[in-house]
Amino acid sequence: MWLKPEEVLLKNALKLWVTQKSSCYFILQRRRGHGEGSGRFTGRLVGALDAVLDSNARVAPFRILLQVPGSQVYSPIACGATLEEINQHWEWLEQNLLHTLSVFDNKEDIASFVKGKIKALIAEETSSKLAEQEEEPEKFREALVKFEARFNFPEAEKLITYYSCCCWKGRVPRQGWLYLSINHLCFYSFFLGKELKLIIPWVDVQKLERTCNVFMTDTIRITTQNKERDFSMFLNLDEVFKIMEQLADITLRRLLDNEIFELDPDLQEPTQITKRDLEARAQNEFFRAFFRLPRKEKLHEVVDCSLWTPFSRCHTVGRMFASDSYVCFASKEDGCCNVVLPLREVVSIEKMEDTSLLPNPIIISIRSKMAFQFIELKDRESLVENLLRRLKLVHANSPVHYDTLKNEAETSSLFQSTSVCSDQKFGNFKLSQNGNMVDKETNLLPNSEALIAIFHQSGTQSPDSRMSREQIKASLWNDHFVEYGRTVCMFRTEKIRKLVAMGIPESLRGKLWLLFSDAVTDLASHPGYYGNLVEESMGKCCLVTEEIERDLHRSLPEHPAFQNETGIAALRRVLTAYAHRNPKIGYCQSMNILTSVLLLYAKEEEAFWLLVAVCERMLPDYFNHRVIGAQVDQSVFEELIRDRLPELAEHMKDLSTLASISLSWFLTLFLSIMPLESAVNVVDCFFYDGIKAIFQLGLAVLEANAVELCGSKDDGQALMILSRFLDHVKNEESPGPPIGNHHAFFSDDQEPYPVTDIADLIRDSYEKFGDQSVEMIEHMRCKHRIRVFQGHEDTTKQNVLRVVIPEVSILPEDLEELYDLFKREHMISCYWEQTSPAFQHHDPNRPYAEQYLIDAQQFTNLYKLVSPWTCGAHTEILAERTFRLLDENMDNLIAFKGFAVCLDIMYNGEMNEKIKLLYRLHLPPALTENDKDSQSPLKNPLLSTSRPLVFGKSNGDAIDYQKQLKQMLKDLAKEKDKTEKELPKMSQREFIQFCKTLYSMFHEDPEENDLYQAIATVTTLLLQIGEVGQRSSSSGSCSDEYMDDVQTEACASTSEQDSVFTDMGKPPQRYSQSLSMTEGDWTVSLEHILASLLTEQSLVNFFEKPLDIKSKLENAKINQYSLKTNELNHQSE
Repeated sequence: MWLKPEEVLLKNALKLWVTQKSSCYFILQRRRGHGEGSGRFTGRLVGALDAVLDSNARVAPFRILLQVPGSQVYSPIACGATLEEINQHWEWLEQNLLHTLSVFDNKEDIASFVKGKIKALIAEETSSKLAEQEEEPEKFREALVKFEARFNFPEAEKLITYYSCCCWKGRVPRQGWLYLSINHLCFYSFFLGKELKLIIPWVDVQKLERTCNVFMTDTIRITTQNKERDFSMFLNLDEVFKIMEQLADITLRRLLDNEIFELDPDLQEPTQITKRDLEARAQNEFFRAFFRLPRKEKLHEVVDCSLWTPFSRCHTVGRMFASDSYVCFASKEDGCCNVVLPLREVVSIEKMEDTSLLPNPIIISIRSKMAFQFIELKDRESLVENLLRRLKLVHANSPVHYDTLKNEAETSSLFQSTSVCSDQKFGNFKLSQNGNMVDKETNLLPNSEALIAIFHQSGTQSPDSRMSREQIKASLWNDHFVEYGRTVCMFRTEKIRKLVAMGIPESLRGKLWLLFSDAVTDLASHPGYYGNLVEESMGKCCLVTEEIERDLHRSLPEHPAFQNETGIAALRRVLTAYAHRNPKIGYCQSMNILTSVLLLYAKEEEAFWLLVAVCERMLPDYFNHRVIGAQVDQSVFEELIRDRLPELAEHMKDLSTLASISLSWFLTLFLSIMPLESAVNVVDCFFYDGIKAIFQLGLAVLEANAVELCGSKDDGQALMILSRFLDHVKNEESPGPPIGNHHAFFSDDQEPYPVTDIADLIRDSYEKFGDQSVEMIEHMRCKHRIRVFQGHEDTTKQNVLRVVIPEVSILPEDLEELYDLFKREHMISCYWEQTSPAFQHHDPNRPYAEQYLIDAQQFTNLYKLVSPWTCGAHTEILAERTFRLLDENMDNLIAFKGFAVCLDIMYNGEMNEKIKLLYRLHLPPALTENDKDSQSPLKNPLLSTSRPLVFGKSNGDAIDYQKQLKQMLKDLAKEKDKTEKELPKMSQREFIQFCKTLYSMFHEDPEENDLYQAIATVTTLLLQIGEVGQRSSSSGSCSDEYMDDVQTEACASTSEQDSVFTDMGKPPQRYSQSLSMTEGDWTVSLEHILASLLTEQSLVNFFEKPLDIKSKLENAKINQYSLKTNELNHQSE
């Protein structure tokens, strides 16, 4: 165990301890008298002394000391009761600490670092033990308090777990604490007087991997857009990495892939997720992937046990997995024996007598007269009780219905998974002698047999030769069924894999596909479901049905089954019914090719359920708008090429070329690029082994062509090599004739190209690349899913920037920072507001520019952070008006382009553009009747301020001022007709709000006083212009005589009262008269306002001075989180 470091002197202690190992900084010692003979007196004396001491006072026989070179002071840091225990601690120190200490310059830093690390390990061990004893240990609560205090997140940011570790900054490790929460990875360190805080959102993680650096053999590296961070020295690195993977995967899929991803019920509410939930999810994902079960299945128990395997006449050690509707078994030795038992096939679950030879046994009996004996089950009583409860529930919710699997006499003896050889009743359904349900709707479906039976073709071989090969295969399978079982509950061993690799006989192919995929359970559980779907979906016209119709005649056009309406109609019904069942997927290209082949070998309803199994279980996320699943597997395939075919990877630096070629291999299971009679053997392997079969076959194809590919000069030549090879993969044992494929044009060679037999290719793939486990593939998928999602996000970002950059003057690098802020604002709302509509704002199916949208509150937050037009308390009001102006389609959402263009005007626009924007912000729809700051001008004085604004002019200046006003009005009248699109004139109420905004913008400006005086002058001028317009509208013209009145009144105004608004509650009499008039009569135009502002140089300088967006962006990145936290805290109050 680790010890709290305490300094000791070894001058007198050396006689009691013997050094076993030593290094520059650590010493491993053994207590004298332990582990040595009885020859020495000192050893016997020390041993006797330890023996008579009370057990609490006894000293552990082994210890490790920290020694700093040149110092006589040592610190015990670990002790152990056995040599094995202390050696584990010693190895941990060598692997994690020893190489690190060389980076420190002085001895004190070394001692401080090691002691801090050991104390952290002790704290982590303590918290782990407490966590096992109770749900909310005190240590976790303490860590939660520190987490909240250090990072200032809202309460909604749930802390999942925490670990002691080191974060590397260059070559220097920083000891601290790693906090993993639902949305962020955080690290805190206070070391040698320096504080370090890191906050990394999971959605920013681009790569998560285990690696090593110069000093550490095992570290966790987290890569974001701009940085790489290494974390090491974990007590249990495997556990930490798995939790990180789970959190990154869940968060990325929850926030970036709302197209098809559905969280498990336990994870629907992120604030309720615990570390235990994540561990359960990881186990659940592995269970469903290993046995290829539906996503709805929830794993309840995993129990070590042994299963009686009659074919080997012994018990096979493994684990039982029990879920909602299944009991499964997997042997400890991979591939030795697997069993899948759907509970709807189970008749009884019974406990047997416990004996020394059969400890804790249970018997599970199924309908096909088979029984499975499990022994060595811990906690057998509760396990059987839970299994029986779920069995009763399954039979209650899904009474046993029997389908048409046994119609054919030649296969009725092979498949009895849902019938017995006598009349029986299960639930409310009576079964006839042949096992078919007595139902009026049994024969509603158009096609009651596989298309290959209807459109049978003879091959080039003699009938006797063809039949003999098929009969031999069928005989082998029949022998296998007798020994290993003939239903979905059969023992799945290495022997059955070899039979599958040889090619399933055509008479059994469709039936075995149903069993291997467990589609037979779905079929039996949903009688009449497919027929109802067909009735509901047929005849409806939409975009999906149009796509289906377009592809119907492209589906295996060379096969006679799809050269007439029988096959085409069946294909139409299956695809349309599936699109109706699963509108999230609907229809995707390549589904037509796959369904065509399924229809060849299975009845129409069976083909439908096989399609369900492939799309929803066996190839998850493949068939959607972005084919995320296929892209993830392409990325996994690239890594496998680097690992298994390094010479090819070295030659082809950019493996994405091979990935793009191989995409169709995965999407169509080689059906579109290999002769059909050969490709169906690949499909056989796929239904038995899942996606693993496609990975290993892809590697085998590349290895077979590695020499030619290494000699290829470009991508086109590589495509030609692979296409020609696959076109010449033949199946000599196929009973049907060879059927052409889409790549025949690559085969016009002068010399015959060598033929590869599909059986040999599949055998090679299993022998050379068949060692990939499901667990390894799922781990790689998780890792590469992060990269694929981030690749999509980067593509979206680059496309948006490409569109926006030509529209603005903001530098590209600053625009990129602005986009990141825009997207982060959306994400922050998703983090902590679970009811926020922000979840619906992100849609990967939209055009790039519209994938991220923000609402009014999010826009206001961003406006406060990055807008140069800050107006104190008035800022929020101006932000709301800006949002309403930009929301042209009135959906309360705006995209990045509108936000960036608006901000560009504020920072880089000409003065007239800025004034025009401000002008529009004070007209409808930006300014509304319900605006927070749009009260009546009589109730709210114009341009209120904390002190009077004083300015004075000589009479001469006043005369010049009046002349200037008169000339300006004449010029504006002339220019009016030249305006392309005239903006509406501004009413008095709107003008007052405009002036208040200007006044607020000048607050705390260095030239504040000059600006106040200038705006007061301009306001006076514009008020008089408005009155001129008001009187002229009543008289019909603007006379020079009236202008003289304006001049006289203006002069009187300035002479009687130097302060325009000395008494803020009492506007001057002349203005009061105008304010009391109807607002609609008083107007000013944009031209009036712009011309008036141009008369004041200080105002011109204010609007034309250069503004720095970089500093705003830097501050925004720092303050964005705190602004949101304060907002949420304010709402909670």
